[in-house]
Amino acid sequence: MAQLQSLDHALSRLPISVITGFLGSGKTTLLNKLLRHPFLENTAVVVNEFGDIGLDHLLVRPATEDVMVIDGGCVCCTIRGDLRETLIDLYERRDKGDLPPFERVVIETTGLADPAPIIHTLLDEPSLTTYFNLDSVITTVDAVYGLAQFDEHYETIKQAAVADRLVLTKVDIADPDKLHLLEQRLRSLNPAAKLVHSTAEGLDIPQLFSAGLYNAQNKSLDVQQWLQAESYSKAPVMPALSIDDDVLRHDEYIRSFCIEHDSRLSWTVLNRWFQQLTALRGKDLLRVKGIVYTVESELPIVVQGVQHIFQPPTTLAAWPSEERKSQVIFITRNIDKKVIEQMLHVLINSKSYAESCQAALLLLGFGAESQE
Repeated sequence: MAQLQSLDHALSRLPISVITGFLGSGKTTLLNKLLRHPFLENTAVVVNEFGDIGLDHLLVRPATEDVMVIDGGCVCCTIRGDLRETLIDLYERRDKGDLPPFERVVIETTGLADPAPIIHTLLDEPSLTTYFNLDSVITTVDAVYGLAQFDEHYETIKQAAVADRLVLTKVDIADPDKLHLLEQRLRSLNPAAKLVHSTAEGLDIPQLFSAGLYNAQNKSLDVQQWLQAESYSKAPVMPALSIDDDVLRHDEYIRSFCIEHDSRLSWTVLNRWFQQLTALRGKDLLRVKGIVYTVESELPIVVQGVQHIFQPPTTLAAWPSEERKSQVIFITRNIDKKVIEQMLHVLINSKSYAESCQAALLLLGFGAESQE
């Protein structure tokens, strides 16, 4: 793991939200609603093309050929090939006073995009983590075609699995029974994500934001709101398909769970645990986040990552409750909770490096019986 970050540094950064979702699921409609809403004043919106967003209804003026300043203090910017360069350029122009002093950033992905590389960049790129903090991943889900898209396109499952907020669109015209089944599947897939309905009457836009650990507006943090550990014990279990079903249920391979450990853990154990997971099954770690109770510190330490990349851990100023224990949320593809718990157990009890390697064998499918 990298060096610990200070809490003051984390709270000083600008929050970034990522909007993702499958083709036709309503991302552009959502962005237009965001740009009209007072809550999103002083926001920079980063999109692939201006043409995808209808700006005619807004008062705009060009700042450069790829940046439009919108009435209300918003900035709309097109991605110039590299997201990192786009964000750094926006921040530098804001710092110089060439652009309004925006207070948050919203990034829209393409309809076929895997959001993981964007999250990687936001968590791991030092030139970005100096200025920005990942606040929320918002995924739009088509209430009419969402069930079919889940079965036909793995991308839709991954977009929903890594989300902090799930926006159900077209609910006004969706079949009630299919909508209920879709909601069940989403809650089973990602129990902690908040489900928000977008209807013709409106959308509760503030609910989409402040999903992260740090609230830059009031300089506070809320570990329990961010972690939502209790949600994983209440998640509905979807019934298995019968042998006659010929539909591929991509979400059958997704696992969402919370691992808790009451005793203090050493950094050596934690490092080996996460290193083995990322080295051997990194592509199947869709999202990991949690707080850990370590031998080295009386205070809780935050860890979070996506696939192979983990953000530098941060020490918090206090525990969120009187109870002190490690709680780590995993959203995985084809990795069972039992295996990851067994790995931790082996690492805790290892007396040598050779013994600690036995944990990796569990992840590869060897030796699980001996741990039962």
